[in-house]
Amino acid sequence: MTGAATWRRLLAEFAGTALLVTAVVGSGVMATTLSPDDVGLQLLENSIATAFALAALILTFGPVSGAHFNPVVSAADWFLGRRTGTGLTAAQLGGYVLAQTAGAIAGSVLANLMFGLAAVDLSSKERAGGHLWLGEVVATAGLILLVFALARSGRAAVAPAAVGAYIGAAYWFTSSTSFANPAVTIGRACTDTFAGIAPASVPGFVVAQLIGAVVGTGLLLALYPGVGAAAGEVVVPDTSEESVR
Repeated sequence: MTGAATWRRLLAEFAGTALLVTAVVGSGVMATTLSPDDVGLQLLENSIATAFALAALILTFGPVSGAHFNPVVSAADWFLGRRTGTGLTAAQLGGYVLAQTAGAIAGSVLANLMFGLAAVDLSSKERAGGHLWLGEVVATAGLILLVFALARSGRAAVAPAAVGAYIGAAYWFTSSTSFANPAVTIGRACTDTFAGIAPASVPGFVVAQLIGAVVGTGLLLALYPGVGAAAGEVVVPDTSEESVR
C-alpha cells in the first residue's frame, strides 16, 4: 500500500468516526431540546438519526478505508486476515485505532460547539453495572458477526443499510443502548449531554466491548470457517488504491 493510500485511509477513518460521533451527540442534544419530557421519544430520535448517519457515512468513506470507524472491527479484521494476508496489517491496525479514537473525540467537540456548549465537558452520566456490560457484550458480538458474515457471503454491498439498521435496533434491544465501539465510547465521555458517559464508566464498557469482539469472532470462526479470506472486504471493500486518486 502506498503512502498516499495510507494517508487517505487514516483521514477517512478519522473523519468518518468524527461525523458518526457528531451525529450521535448532536441528535441527542436536539432530542432533549425538542422532547424534554419524553425519554422514550428522545431515544427514538437519537437512534433513528444515528442509524441513518451511520449508513450514509459507510457509503461515503467505505471505498477509501472500508469504513470501520470502530477499533474492535479493525482488530477483528487484522486477527481474521493475518493468516491469509488479507485485512489490515498490525501497523495499519495501530493507525486505524489512533485515527478512530482521535476522530471520536473531535466529533464530540464539534457537536458540543454546534449547540453552544463547552468544547469539552466531561459527562456526569454514570453507566455501570453487570446488566449494562452484558448489553455491550451482546451488541458488539452481534456487530462483529454481522459485518464479517456479510463480507464472507459476498453481500458487503448491503453493509451500509444492514449495519445502520442493526445499530438502530440495538439501541432498543440492549440495556446499554449499544455503544459497541471503544473509540465512540471514549468520544462520548467528552460531552455532558444525552449521549454522554462518565469517564469512570468508560473502562467497564470498553472491556465488555472487547469481550464481545472475542465472542463474535469465535462465532464467526465456527459458522464461517473461511471468513479470514474476506477480511479485506470489511465493512465494505476498500478500493482506495484502485479508484480513489
